[in-house]
Amino acid sequence: MNFQVTVMKILVSYPDGFAVMDDLKHDMAILATSGRDWTDRTKHLAAQVPDLDIFSQGLVERFSGGWKITAKRRVVLELMEVRPEASEPAQQAAADEAPKLLSETAPVPPLRQPADRAKRRRERRQRRREARERSRLNAS
Repeated sequence: MNFQVTVMKILVSYPDGFAVMDDLKHDMAILATSGRDWTDRTKHLAAQVPDLDIFSQGLVERFSGGWKITAKRRVVLELMEVRPEASEPAQQAAADEAPKLLSETAPVPPLRQPADRAKRRRERRQRRREARERSRLNAS
């Protein structure tokens, strides 16, 4: 279960929600070795949705070379991340809406991302471009 939560959290951090397997493995290795905080967080998030199955529920799709998160995942992530400070009626309303929203296929507009996350994505893309260029130069 923690694996599935980790995959969703990693994919949502990519600009288009798609990551190649090498990037996924790299990011997962970083998170797995980051300490108890990440493990505790994923356990807490997974406990919010005990029957989570990212592939059969259509939250993540497999493409050649990588995985892509779908629009349905926003509802599941919001349900997982309901804060304990939130009122009980608000939590119940979110839990009641989740199954209904998961069955809908209408795309959800992307949320605005914080500037630091966008900066990390730009830097990641730039590093990939540089690595591709170096491998092309070394190949010739």
